[in-house]
Amino acid sequence: MTPALQSHAVLALSRLCPVIPVLVIEDAEDAAPLAAALVAGGMPVLEVTLRTPAALAAIAAMMRVPGARVGAGTVLSAHDAARAKAAGAEFAVAPGTTPGLIAACVAQGLPLMPGAATASEVMHLLEQGFSMIKFFPAEAAGGRKMLASLAGPLPRARFCPTGGIGPDTAPDYLALPNVVCVGGSWIAPQAALAAGDWAGITARAKEAAGLRRSVDRAV
Repeated sequence: MTPALQSHAVLALSRLCPVIPVLVIEDAEDAAPLAAALVAGGMPVLEVTLRTPAALAAIAAMMRVPGARVGAGTVLSAHDAARAKAAGAEFAVAPGTTPGLIAACVAQGLPLMPGAATASEVMHLLEQGFSMIKFFPAEAAGGRKMLASLAGPLPRARFCPTGGIGPDTAPDYLALPNVVCVGGSWIAPQAALAAGDWAGITARAKEAAGLRRSVDRAV
């Protein structure tokens, strides 16, 4: 799968919902009920970060939940890409990009959303064939103003900004023409996971799923 085809696949997934929940799962037993709660709230596309020992088992469990489209986040190496693919991940998300990671995802047939934080990095990814890009760390790297500045000279680039975004700032990002969706951890915070508050997670997911509609009415 070429980088261009990877970006096409990731873009199609990114358009399914305005927010991709960024999930840190400590206990794989939480994975299935969490995925079910998020899907019920209108959030089918889920990113499970490879930051915990439970992450790969969680991806495998979530992939069995009807309607869930599960990817691996914090994919940093060829080894990560291979493990994510073996666990059943449908896509991969990286905070940055290396030639080795691109080659591994191409070889694995694993659609990659590569990360970038500068105009030069975005230009390099566009040259490689990637057009759907993670902008990270969004708030620290200039936030909405930076993305608005990139829209003019780099109109082919589309972004999923992640990092420091919450329900109050997400609409500002989603109003930008080059932002397809945002990534955020506020929908399934650790306290809610520890408490098994699946109803609360579904409620937050429903609110987040409505952000695109509220933005569309405002612009």
